[in-house]
Order: sequence, then structure tokens, then C-alpha cells
Amino acid sequence: MNGRTDAPQDRGWLVGICFFILGLGTLLPWNFFMTASLYFQGRLNGTDATEWSNSTEGVRKEYYFNNWMTLLSQLPLLVFTLLNSFLYQRISEAIRIAGSLVFILLFFILTAVLVKVPMEEDRFFSVTMATIWFINSFGAVLQGSLFGLVGLLPQKFSAIFMSGQGLAGTFAAIAMLLAIASDADSETAALGYFITPCVGTLVTLFSYLLLPRLEFAQYYLNKSNKYEATTTDELSKESSIMENGKPTGHANGTVTSSTAKGGSAADAEVDPGSEGPKGAFLSLEQVEKGQAKASVIEVFKKIWVMAFCVTFVFTVTLSVFPAVTADVETSFKGKWERFFISVCCFLVFNLNDWFGRTVTTLIQWPRKESRLFPLLVVSRVVFVPLLMLCNVQKRSFLPVIFSHDAAFAVIMTLFSLSSGYFVCLSMSYAPQLVEQKDAETAGALMTFFLALGLSLGAGLSFPLRALV
Repeated sequence: MNGRTDAPQDRGWLVGICFFILGLGTLLPWNFFMTASLYFQGRLNGTDATEWSNSTEGVRKEYYFNNWMTLLSQLPLLVFTLLNSFLYQRISEAIRIAGSLVFILLFFILTAVLVKVPMEEDRFFSVTMATIWFINSFGAVLQGSLFGLVGLLPQKFSAIFMSGQGLAGTFAAIAMLLAIASDADSETAALGYFITPCVGTLVTLFSYLLLPRLEFAQYYLNKSNKYEATTTDELSKESSIMENGKPTGHANGTVTSSTAKGGSAADAEVDPGSEGPKGAFLSLEQVEKGQAKASVIEVFKKIWVMAFCVTFVFTVTLSVFPAVTADVETSFKGKWERFFISVCCFLVFNLNDWFGRTVTTLIQWPRKESRLFPLLVVSRVVFVPLLMLCNVQKRSFLPVIFSHDAAFAVIMTLFSLSSGYFVCLSMSYAPQLVEQKDAETAGALMTFFLALGLSLGAGLSFPLRALV
């Protein structure tokens, strides 16, 4: 009976729910800091520290907050994702994941406390940037470890995990809208906004601690551990039965083809270097090739197209979002100004990004072998000039072509929908292109290239914003 038929059921979808929450928790730091850009810019420009409006008088990017926030969020993601490939061999998964969540929680608490602490602008900027750097460093270790963990389970859980990541932005955008619409004073609203991710991080930590106690998760996680131990044992046994370069007729208890046909084990013996009877024995080299994990280079050769796709998608996305899109202004005046960026930029982007990720559980087109897939990914570059030609303020060079709010909302919808869809497909396809034993390596590699795309996009945001 194979392992699939023996596998228990995910009762009540508890494992799926846990990975959905874990996915949401990995991107809470980035999304809550990004969505609160107006709050931070307000404090950095000497206006009311918690006046979350889009008034042309109060919000100006004297500190280039959106650009620096994006860069200092994604650079540690790249560095620590790479570092995580070494850490996972030396530091246990439980310490990497649970420890990262604890430190993220502490930094969120610090951010919430700073809402009530008056501070000079330069010092506040430095403290905020340091917080963004450290919180995203732990987030990188967390995300890389969880991608490796979810790679041990059936493929659909990768899509569930990434769907949770997509919802993190929507969660942050809704929290921002509630804070803006709240009847509470602005300082209390800001405090409530930053307490929300503290609660979310706690729930994420509890979900991870629950996971090993669920039978379905135990089956796949223990299966992976047993595989590692079995592979080591089998290679040791295979070495021990090789005497004077002459293999016996049995390999780890597997009878040779001659024995299976009624011959004796001795009949299957061959001289060293000869082929012997077909399938007569399993050499050490064959066992290593069939059971040992492939090298990183070998895995990369199989998944390089998906690695390119995920890198390119995020390079395009982060080059203009939020550095360019958060500076678009509404063509209407009045109360709508307070909600415009939160709705048309952050909420529209995150809802459609989440929908794009989620729809891959039902539709997977183009297929992973199709040449159309990377072609469609590259075609997303058209969104960069389209968004730069929206009503971005201040602007120095380019004219405004799409001044109406509806035009900006439509472009943002297509931009975010395609981003979530192609990212999720790339991340889901990669483990399918390698053997199951190499799925964790493929997941770790894809996480690195995901971080590379984010960092490249963050770097490009500076010149692209200057060109507007």
C-alpha cells in the first residue's frame, strides 16, 4: 500500500487553515508598514502625527519614505533568505519560525508604543527605518522556513499558503480604513491600527504551535524526517556490502533479477566494472542518484524558468508600488480625499492580488511547460509606464494622461491581479518540476528569487519615481 492511500485526512481543513494563517502572518509586517505610509509621512513632515489624510498641504515625501521603506523591507529579505539556506542546517525549524514570530511581535509592540512618544523627525525616521530593517529580517527567515515546510505537503497547500499571503495586504488595508473612519481621536486610531498586527502575529504563532499536533501534518512532516534517516541508513548498508569492489546479489534486501527469475543470488554476481545481468544489482552510485537529494545547481537547472518569472513579476510590481502609486492624487475634492489612497491604491491592489493568488487553485493556465507563461510575465512591464502616467504628484517630467480616479483603479486592478496570479503559479509550479525529495530545495531557491525580485523592484523605484 503506497503512502498516499495511507495518508490521513485533513479533518476540518485545520492544516489548510493553519497554513493560510501562517501565510498571512509572513506578510503582515510589510503590509502594515506600507499601508500606514501616510501616518509616517505625516510625522516626518511636522503635521499631526496621526492625521491620516491625503491633503496636498500635509503629505509630502521630504524623506522619500515610500522608497526607503520599500528598499529597507526588501534588502533584508534578500540577505536573510540567502542566509536561511545555511541556517536551516544549523538551527532547528522550531527556533527559526517561532523565534522569528516572537521578535516580529516585539517590534510591532515597539511601533505601537512610538505612536504615543513625541520624537524629533530625524530620530523618528531613523528608528522607523531600523525597525523596518529588523522586522523584515526576521520576516525573511520566517518566510523562507515556511516555504520549505509547506513544500513537504501536497501542492495545494502551497497555493493556500500564498493565498494567505495575498490576504495580508487586504487585512492591513481594511484595518487602515477602519482607523480613518473611526470616531476615536486620531492618536487612539493609530494605536489601534498598530495593535492589530500584534494580535495577528500572536494568532500566527499559535497556528504554528498547533500544526505538529494535527495528524495530517504529522504524517507528512514525519515522513520527511524518516526519509532523511532511511536514505542515510540505506547508503551506509550499501557501502558495507561492497567488498573488494564486488557487490552481492542483494542490495538492502532487494533480490536481483536473476533471483526473481528462479536463479540463485550467486548467479547474479558480476565482476567489478561489468554491467552484469540487467537490473542485477543496485550500485552505490545508483542508490545515491535515486535517493540522495540533488544539488542546488541541478535543482536550479530544472526550475530556472519559474525562478526568472517570479523575479520579473516582483521587479515590475515593486518598482512602482507603492513608491509611485501611493503618490497618485484624486481628481475629486472633499471627504473622498481621505480615503482615496487607502481604497484605490492599497485595498484595490491587495484584494486583487489575493484574488489572483486564490484563483490558481481553480485555474492553472498557461501550463508550466508552455512558452507562453514567461511571455505573459514579461508583458506586465507595460504597467510601469501606465501607472507613471496617472495623476502622480509631485511630477517633474511626464505628463498626466490618466487623470480620472476610475482609470487609475482599472490599471491597478489589472496590475495587481496579474501580479498575484503569476507569482502564485510560479511558486506552485517550481516544486512540480523536480522530484519530491528535492521539493524543499526548490522551495528555498524560489524564495530567494522572490526576494531578489522584490529587492530589484525596490531599487528601481528610486529612478522611476524621479522620472515622473
